Amino acid sequence: QVQLVESGGGLVQAGGSLRLTCAASGRTFSSYAMGWFRQAPGKEREFVAAINWSTGSTYYEDSVKGRFTISRDNAKNTVYLQMNSLKPEDTAVYYCAGRRGIVRVGIQEYDNWGQGTQVTVSS
Repeated sequence: QVQLVESGGGLVQAGGSLRLTCAASGRTFSSYAMGWFRQAPGKEREFVAAINWSTGSTYYEDSVKGRFTISRDNAKNTVYLQMNSLKPEDTAVYYCAGRRGIVRVGIQEYDNWGQGTQVTVSS
């Protein structure tokens, strides 16, 4: 059974940084794609970034390109989201998600989800 546990959220001022962590367990993830999604109050959940676990190829939503970096640590079965130059509009609950196969950006493409971690950026 796949388990994904996020951590690292918090309150930060605009322009600051946070690093989110997703600890994955329950299977070997070499054939998986891992994604980060976020959901702001009153809005739908949206794609943020994703990584192909085996190749390390990365994909980003346009508004976070150049500010966010997704990475993974194979030895620790962990995926990270480094978030720099944070803006108030980045405020949301951030979710880690996994799926077998290649990276997709659609929420419905992911089978496994964490519980989410709150990120709040103050202006």
